Amino acid sequence: MQDIISEISRVPTSQFYGRVAAIQGLLVEIGGIQRRLSIGSRVNLRSRDGGNVKCEVVGFRNDRALLMPFAALEGVGIGCKAEIAERDPVVFPNESWLGRVVNAMGEPIDGGPPLSAGSAAIPFRNSPPPAHARQRVGEKIDLGVRALNTFVTCCRGQRMGIFAGSGVGKSVLFSMLARNTAADVNVIGLIGERGREVQEFIKDDLGEEGLKRSVVVVATSDESALMRRQAAYLTLSLAEYFRDKEREVLCLMDSVTRFAMAQRDIGLSGGEPPTSKGYTPTVFSELPKLLERAGPGSGKGSITGLFTVLVEGDDHNEPVADAVRGILDGHIVMERQIAERGRYPAINVLKSISRTMPGCNSEDENILISKARQYLSTYDDMAEMIRLGAYRPGTDPQVDEAIHFFPLLEEFMSQNKKERTSLPECYAALSEILEHQIEFESA
Repeated sequence: MQDIISEISRVPTSQFYGRVAAIQGLLVEIGGIQRRLSIGSRVNLRSRDGGNVKCEVVGFRNDRALLMPFAALEGVGIGCKAEIAERDPVVFPNESWLGRVVNAMGEPIDGGPPLSAGSAAIPFRNSPPPAHARQRVGEKIDLGVRALNTFVTCCRGQRMGIFAGSGVGKSVLFSMLARNTAADVNVIGLIGERGREVQEFIKDDLGEEGLKRSVVVVATSDESALMRRQAAYLTLSLAEYFRDKEREVLCLMDSVTRFAMAQRDIGLSGGEPPTSKGYTPTVFSELPKLLERAGPGSGKGSITGLFTVLVEGDDHNEPVADAVRGILDGHIVMERQIAERGRYPAINVLKSISRTMPGCNSEDENILISKARQYLSTYDDMAEMIRLGAYRPGTDPQVDEAIHFFPLLEEFMSQNKKERTSLPECYAALSEILEHQIEFESA
């Protein structure tokens, strides 16, 4: 009964119509109702075959509203009716959404029954909690990955970026985090994902147990730019719903780069000038609006955000990567050279950073991590000479130690896709490796 009352309350009391005046590519111009619209308003176009095409207002020109469609424009022509839809697009989630796969509109695409609507409306484009009202990040969160648990420790409510080129193992690490991380609820956004990989991720990587506590939002690469962008908004809206229920939420998004590309397509269609590498100004204004929604809430709940960033041509300083790195609370860098030598996940721990470290660790843990990083850094500095055989053992005791411990640390950071190591186990294993220092020195 409550759902019926909620649906009735959302029925508009009046309806306004305009007409399609021009179509150019994916840009539709309508007249007659432009003064009742604003940027972000929704409009339904009635096609000649009786269909309905949902659109969003992206700009205005010559006293006409400019629309972009969420789907194909087949059947839409000059004179077709344009009907104003809801003024503020919202979603009505509830607990029954757990275990389901939805599209960017919040509609089920997993073949299951229709989703029931909750009573609270969550805007797609919500504002983050006020800075003065937010809680601080919480205790350490177990990511289940040895290289991250030790060298890039993450806390509850922290936001981290996973930066990698194509084919370096970003999606594999993403699946390990989705399955292994300790959280009450997972909200997973697959933005611009390959269609064939969606079922593989849900069945093989997430698994039945993982899906039970997750909501998966999917917008494949063949869908419109508006659908891909809205999938990112919906992912954060669902995470905010569970956070406000005082749950510990893990928000995973793959990838922020495809969200930026979708926003670029929308901006260019609306007439925005291209700037850095073709990205429009709104891309760099929308990124913080999206990413700041993750993090601690004003109550007990929090959103721990892990966002993948696809760096073009392995350039970690390209515009989107550079902008995202400045917004988030740390970054995980994956490198092709590490993947090529067969170590997965291919995380460069020397270039990765967590802004909550070392404050979240004990003094003993910080000493342990510092020692391990020192060995890795020393080996990295001398790697070229060691490979060429130009370094003579015994020349520098610190380099000799680094050469001894490097294979052990490499083996420690290497991890099978289905393997999970808890935080205590990670520190115990690393401590056991570095205890060999005494034996090495005595030898």
